[in-house]
Amino acid sequence: MGKIFDGIDEHLRGWIAAQPLFFVASAPLAGDGHVNVSPKGPIGTLAVLDAHTVAYLDMIGSGAETVAHVRENGRLVVMLCAFTGPPRIVRLHGRGEVVPAADERFSELEERCGFAQPGVADARRAIVVLDVSRVADSCGYGVPLMSLEGLRPHADAWADKKLRVRGREALLDYQREHNSTSLDDLPAIELPGSSGAEHAE
Repeated sequence: MGKIFDGIDEHLRGWIAAQPLFFVASAPLAGDGHVNVSPKGPIGTLAVLDAHTVAYLDMIGSGAETVAHVRENGRLVVMLCAFTGPPRIVRLHGRGEVVPAADERFSELEERCGFAQPGVADARRAIVVLDVSRVADSCGYGVPLMSLEGLRPHADAWADKKLRVRGREALLDYQREHNSTSLDDLPAIELPGSSGAEHAE
């Protein structure tokens, strides 16, 4: 049977830190808009700040659906699954806020979160802070047992290549082209010279 918790206690915090990755799900207000689910990780980019607040480091990617949805309506759920040990799924429902890398609050918030730093720091796009209103678990019987072989090097290699060729401006140009709006043309990452081009995550 599932359980609803008063908040994220120390035991649950430890369980969260032991998982290899997490997922975020969001949706626009429009009934015909695109619902989005994204895997995030490594787990060191997710921080439990207190019993009702979590934050994760948002990296440059091929889309910015979650950022756009949170900016529009705030609704967000973080989900974690146990792939080893006793079966369990934990969901953290709440309302989010996007703190872009250019925001004056970003550095202080990043330090408070104590994230495991990515290999390419310039690939940081934002921090998403979630005000958690509901903490619940469920059986997780349908989640398969899987072992972690390691982290993929592709994201850091991709960002490092762009930096070597054209410097930080290459990553900013990529965000302008691919991260300015959501699939439904909602505003996502705002940078000077953003084109608003459509993209897919």
